[in-house]
Amino acid sequence: MYKLVVWLGLAAGMFSCAKPTEEKPPNIVIIVSDDHTRQAISAYGSTIAQTPNIDRIAEEGVLFTNAYVTNSICGPSRAVLLTGKYSHKNGFRRNSDSKFESDQDQFVKHLQAGGYQTAWIGKYHLGEDPQGFDHYEILPGQGYYYNPDFFVKDSGRVNRTGYVSDLVEDAAEGWLDRRDPEKPFCLVIGHKATHRTWMPDLQDLDKFDAVTFPLPANFYDDYEGRQAAMEQDMTVDKTMRMAYDLKMYPEDSKDRNIKRMTPEQRAQFDAHYQLIHRELDSLNLSGRELVEWKYQQYMRDYLATAESMDRNIGRTLDYLEAHGLDENTIVIYISDQGFYLGEHGWFDKRFMYEESFSTPMMMKYPGVITPGSKSDAMVMNLDIAPTVLDAANVVIPEDIQGESMLPWLTGPQKQGREVLYYHYYEVGEHNVSPHFGIKTDRYKLIRFYDQVTSWELFDLEKDPSEMQNVYGQERYQEVQETMKGKLLETIKKYEDAEAEALFHEDISTAEGMKK
Repeated sequence: MYKLVVWLGLAAGMFSCAKPTEEKPPNIVIIVSDDHTRQAISAYGSTIAQTPNIDRIAEEGVLFTNAYVTNSICGPSRAVLLTGKYSHKNGFRRNSDSKFESDQDQFVKHLQAGGYQTAWIGKYHLGEDPQGFDHYEILPGQGYYYNPDFFVKDSGRVNRTGYVSDLVEDAAEGWLDRRDPEKPFCLVIGHKATHRTWMPDLQDLDKFDAVTFPLPANFYDDYEGRQAAMEQDMTVDKTMRMAYDLKMYPEDSKDRNIKRMTPEQRAQFDAHYQLIHRELDSLNLSGRELVEWKYQQYMRDYLATAESMDRNIGRTLDYLEAHGLDENTIVIYISDQGFYLGEHGWFDKRFMYEESFSTPMMMKYPGVITPGSKSDAMVMNLDIAPTVLDAANVVIPEDIQGESMLPWLTGPQKQGREVLYYHYYEVGEHNVSPHFGIKTDRYKLIRFYDQVTSWELFDLEKDPSEMQNVYGQERYQEVQETMKGKLLETIKKYEDAEAEALFHEDISTAEGMKK
């Protein structure tokens, strides 16, 4: 009898150990940078910059090599992130005149209903009334690099002394310290870097002073056959301003970015740039020599501005590890879009060309995503909302237009999307004409309208830099018609009525190349 009791006890113990314990929902951290491009991230093979902390996310998870955005501009990109819907569906098409209706459906509201604590810290750029967040500390508008103001929930406008990347991380860690440790959380960290006017932290000012960056091969692009590219106003040569962008200030600068500095900050900042200014004056440059000098100074400021952001992303990852959160926390890094680092002679974004349309994206999900993996699946910022809802085991609303990436990362089907759809709306900003289009694994078709009326078609396999518009060429007629069919099908899929009407307008190649 004794042996039987012992055996039953051991058996009970064995079965209780074998019974699966209920898994805790994963925590979620989404880090959104501004205008940070793949060309400046070492995980993507950059030779001009090292980003060791951003790279840690890829090393511990997956690097997406074909990630793109739906609308290459910062406010609309964040609206897409929150809603999982294209700009024509969420209502925020342009920075210039759109208002984000924060009472609309957003993935964070579903997480809240599922028991998550939610917060947005840093750049938000969708107004001053975030919904779906238990807490927020957001920069008004674009915010400032030095001594920025924050709108803090239940406290109002607060000014803080210091550098913005540090202050955003301080606030993020402060909220993590105060949260309820018994509940899962979703934290969005919005960095201002690397947005124009690229003002580095004081400790990083001279980080790249001794570096000479190679000019992109198409820096002196003549834009032949690409009318919209010809008419833009975003070149390093003609658009980049010596004072506003490159800090070659007169003695009494009225720049608000400078005026808000403390005397100590201003002294160190001025000492750095006045030395460069005196050297520039002594060189007496003109023509291409001056353009290339501007490019070098732009690159030094841009990459030095990214240094503090990368350092603070490291602080985020260290915090998760130090508090035992890293093994059950999804971390996603994404920029609101790509950016030009001199390609086509440009800075800024907006175009559906690769450097702007693409975005860095990486994701770690311990126990689910294999560390150090790469995914060639075509994905979009549109897909983040359904992905985190899927991971949290929260029902994905039927009207979300994005798709969960988890099946592409963990299942047998690794392809992702077959077609990517894009629509940019702003009129006048940098004189970039509104346009929409699609990209497949090999081809890209773009329809420009409003300022410029034209079609463009690129064979990305033969022309990855998008220098040759082959629309209208006889040997591409079959490809052209196939791509047009795919474009119309995709427009209808996403219910973009404006694009559908424009698609059917009868324009000739000759009209598109007028002027």
